[in-house]
Amino acid sequence: MVSIQVWLTVSAVLFSLGVYGVLSHRNAIGLLISVELMANAVNLNLVAFADYTGEVSGQVFALFAIALTVVEVVVGLAIVVLLYRSTGDVSIDGAQELQG
Repeated sequence: MVSIQVWLTVSAVLFSLGVYGVLSHRNAIGLLISVELMANAVNLNLVAFADYTGEVSGQVFALFAIALTVVEVVVGLAIVVLLYRSTGDVSIDGAQELQG
Protein backbone atom coordinates (compact mmCIF):
# COMPACT_ATOMS: atom_id res chain seq x y z
CA MET A 1 0.00 0.00 0.00
CA VAL A 2 1.27 3.44 -0.91
CA SER A 3 1.64 5.91 1.93
CA ILE A 4 -0.27 9.18 2.07
CA GLN A 5 2.95 11.20 1.67
CA VAL A 6 3.39 9.84 -1.84
CA TRP A 7 -0.15 10.82 -2.85
CA LEU A 8 0.23 14.28 -1.32
CA THR A 9 3.53 14.78 -3.13
CA VAL A 10 1.99 13.75 -6.46
CA SER A 11 -0.93 16.06 -5.79
CA ALA A 12 1.38 18.97 -4.94
CA VAL A 13 3.33 18.42 -8.15
CA LEU A 14 0.12 18.30 -10.22
CA PHE A 15 -1.20 21.44 -8.58
CA SER A 16 2.11 23.24 -9.12
CA LEU A 17 2.10 22.28 -12.80
CA GLY A 18 -1.44 23.60 -13.07
CA VAL A 19 -0.50 26.92 -11.45
CA TYR A 20 2.47 27.23 -13.80
CA GLY A 21 0.18 26.55 -16.76
CA VAL A 22 -2.34 29.18 -15.63
CA LEU A 23 0.38 31.78 -15.21
CA SER A 24 2.23 31.00 -18.45
CA HIS A 25 -0.41 30.17 -21.07
CA ARG A 26 -2.02 32.87 -23.15
CA ASN A 27 -4.16 30.33 -24.97
CA ALA A 28 -7.66 29.73 -23.59
CA ILE A 29 -7.51 25.97 -24.20
CA GLY A 30 -4.20 25.68 -22.32
CA LEU A 31 -5.67 27.73 -19.51
CA LEU A 32 -8.68 25.41 -19.22
CA ILE A 33 -6.42 22.35 -19.19
CA SER A 34 -4.31 23.89 -16.42
CA VAL A 35 -7.38 24.63 -14.30
CA GLU A 36 -8.55 21.05 -14.84
CA LEU A 37 -5.15 19.80 -13.69
CA MET A 38 -5.42 21.82 -10.49
CA ALA A 39 -8.94 20.49 -9.85
CA ASN A 40 -7.70 16.92 -10.32
CA ALA A 41 -4.93 17.56 -7.79
CA VAL A 42 -7.53 18.66 -5.25
CA ASN A 43 -9.62 15.58 -5.98
CA LEU A 44 -6.55 13.40 -5.48
CA ASN A 45 -6.07 15.00 -2.06
CA LEU A 46 -9.69 14.33 -1.14
CA VAL A 47 -9.45 10.67 -2.10
CA ALA A 48 -6.06 10.23 -0.38
CA PHE A 49 -7.35 11.66 2.89
CA ALA A 50 -10.55 9.62 2.64
CA ASP A 51 -8.46 6.48 2.23
CA TYR A 52 -6.18 7.52 5.11
CA THR A 53 -9.06 8.13 7.53
CA GLY A 54 -11.15 5.20 6.32
CA GLU A 55 -14.23 7.31 5.64
CA VAL A 56 -16.15 7.51 2.39
CA SER A 57 -17.16 11.16 2.63
CA GLY A 58 -13.99 12.41 0.89
CA GLN A 59 -14.59 10.11 -2.06
CA VAL A 60 -18.21 11.23 -2.35
CA PHE A 61 -17.14 14.87 -2.22
CA ALA A 62 -14.53 14.15 -4.92
CA LEU A 63 -17.25 12.71 -7.17
CA PHE A 64 -19.34 15.85 -6.76
CA ALA A 65 -16.26 17.97 -7.46
CA ILE A 66 -15.60 15.99 -10.65
CA ALA A 67 -19.19 16.61 -11.77
CA LEU A 68 -18.82 20.34 -11.11
CA THR A 69 -15.52 20.37 -12.99
CA VAL A 70 -17.21 18.79 -16.01
CA VAL A 71 -19.82 21.55 -16.00
CA GLU A 72 -17.04 24.15 -15.68
CA VAL A 73 -15.23 22.70 -18.69
CA VAL A 74 -18.40 22.70 -20.79
CA VAL A 75 -19.08 26.36 -20.01
CA GLY A 76 -15.42 27.23 -20.59
CA LEU A 77 -15.37 25.49 -23.96
CA ALA A 78 -18.56 27.31 -24.96
CA ILE A 79 -16.84 30.61 -24.11
CA VAL A 80 -13.79 29.55 -26.14
CA VAL A 81 -15.98 28.71 -29.15
CA LEU A 82 -17.72 32.09 -28.93
CA LEU A 83 -14.36 33.82 -28.58
CA TYR A 84 -13.06 32.02 -31.66
CA ARG A 85 -16.16 32.90 -33.66
CA SER A 86 -15.91 36.58 -32.84
CA THR A 87 -12.13 37.12 -33.07
CA GLY A 88 -10.80 34.15 -35.07
CA ASP A 89 -8.29 33.38 -32.31
CA VAL A 90 -8.45 31.69 -28.90
CA SER A 91 -5.92 33.99 -27.26
CA ILE A 92 -6.97 35.47 -23.94
CA ASP A 93 -5.82 38.88 -25.13
CA GLY A 94 -8.64 38.86 -27.69
CA ALA A 95 -11.21 38.54 -24.90
CA GLN A 96 -10.22 41.96 -23.56
CA GLU A 97 -11.44 43.55 -26.81
CA LEU A 98 -14.89 42.01 -26.33
CA GLN A 99 -15.37 43.68 -22.99
CA GLY A 100 -16.92 46.73 -24.60
